[in-house]
Amino acid sequence: MNFTVLTIFPEMFPPFFDHGMVRRAIQGGSVTARAVDLRHFTRDRHRTTDDRPYGGGCGMVMKPEPLAEAIRDARGQMPAAPVVYLSPQGRIFDQSMARTFAALPGLIFVCGRYEGVDERVCRNFVHHEVSIGNYVMTGGELAAMVVMDAVIRLIPGVLGGEESAEKESFSDYLLEHGHYTRPPVFEGDPVPEVLLSGHHDRIEKWRREMALMHTVLKRPALLQGRCLSREDVAVLERWRLEIEKLIHGQSVCGADPLSGDQ
Repeated sequence: MNFTVLTIFPEMFPPFFDHGMVRRAIQGGSVTARAVDLRHFTRDRHRTTDDRPYGGGCGMVMKPEPLAEAIRDARGQMPAAPVVYLSPQGRIFDQSMARTFAALPGLIFVCGRYEGVDERVCRNFVHHEVSIGNYVMTGGELAAMVVMDAVIRLIPGVLGGEESAEKESFSDYLLEHGHYTRPPVFEGDPVPEVLLSGHHDRIEKWRREMALMHTVLKRPALLQGRCLSREDVAVLERWRLEIEKLIHGQSVCGADPLSGDQ
């Protein structure tokens, strides 16, 4: 898979390309990646990439000419790669989008700065506007790295095991179960006994239940509208009954606020 990043700060990317999983993917030939300086596509001696907005207002806007030329150049080398503009106005990036992107031959990222890019670039040159969250950053460079990291790990062979990416958080809209390593007891807190049992079926059942619990407690919205398995529904039903027992016990044993008892 091929990545091209269009940015006024290309020096931010070599450290990202040169470490960890991304470096292994590049060295292994699964990925090619480059950062292109937008200033190479300017025509004035000051290499200007931004200007004041029409209509007034604070901040600057990235000019359309260098962006358009840079995109055309990148598309000339990667004609099948869509152009992705990192923007707070874009669709929120998620695991489903990461899987869609991972199936493509390449991606061209446009990293905005200041107040953003000229709207004519968005309208005529961009295929996807993508946001990594409901907040504003100073530029799209870090967002491009986030998207690349999530996409690269889904490329077959990059993680070293075909099942690795499929078992991670969000792969089936559940968060991951908790993970434990040595020592078996840390500051009085032991590893769950089932993980030491060597009984793989019990371990898998425990992991699934813990993944479901993490999702219910931390990100319940992930379960809305999802088709749960019979096993998952049975677990939720058992929890519901246990919670009802706890609530009933409290209503029987606790003080009645209407009686005046303390």
